[in-house]
Amino acid sequence: MRRRGHSHGNGFCGIQGTPFPYEEHRKAAQQAVEIAREKLNSERVDLLIPDEINNTLHLRLVDLEQVLDLIGAKPPRMHLVLTGRDAHPRAIEPADTVSEVVEIKHAYGKGIEPQPGIDS
Repeated sequence: MRRRGHSHGNGFCGIQGTPFPYEEHRKAAQQAVEIAREKLNSERVDLLIPDEINNTLHLRLVDLEQVLDLIGAKPPRMHLVLTGRDAHPRAIEPADTVSEVVEIKHAYGKGIEPQPGIDS
């Protein structure tokens, strides 16, 4: 199995004085959804992780129907892992497994800003 990670988007939206306006964040998120859709249809991917897609949905960078379409298009043998907090109930409903990570401690509580590549 080949492993490849692809990073898409403009980073943090709404925090850390992002230089990008909301519209650019949304455009980048829309492009990421299209890339995820291409991966779903490629038959070359057995694990797809649209990282932080739940947050992008919560921020309205992607639409609920787009996320539901990704879930519905998942081939039977593929694992699709949607990450991020605030998962929409309608995205949880068709899932086989749903987990919640509970924060015990986070650097942000000490005033350490989120680190690109670590927290995003």
